[in-house]
Amino acid sequence: MQKKEVKKSEDEWKKVLTSEEFSVLRKKGTEPPFSGKYVHQTMEGTYVCAGCGNKLFSSETKFDSGSGWPSFFTPVSNDAVLLKPDTSLGMKRTEVVCARCGGHLGHVFDDGPKPTGQRYCMNSVSLHFQEKKE
Repeated sequence: MQKKEVKKSEDEWKKVLTSEEFSVLRKKGTEPPFSGKYVHQTMEGTYVCAGCGNKLFSSETKFDSGSGWPSFFTPVSNDAVLLKPDTSLGMKRTEVVCARCGGHLGHVFDDGPKPTGQRYCMNSVSLHFQEKKE
């Protein structure tokens, strides 16, 4: 079940996000490869949207893609993210955005592992991590 949609003005987002989070989540920026805090993370837990806290990915679906960004083979649910065509940079890609606040998370590619064959290539800065409690 999707949570209530989060809508804020650009000024409101600037007040609650760091400059890096704002650049990626609201302006569709990208962090440099291998610079994100979750690239090599292996702890168990859930990755949520840094903008609104929407649950996005489980550590159980995270894998090392070698791409330089945290990668997952599926979101936590079908309504966690939205996929949008992206033709920026002169290529056809599929953008991944948070279904709750519309924040830019990264892109999805069809070169991931089984069982889905997908690679959700996310920006660490667009995510927060909630460690699994024992």
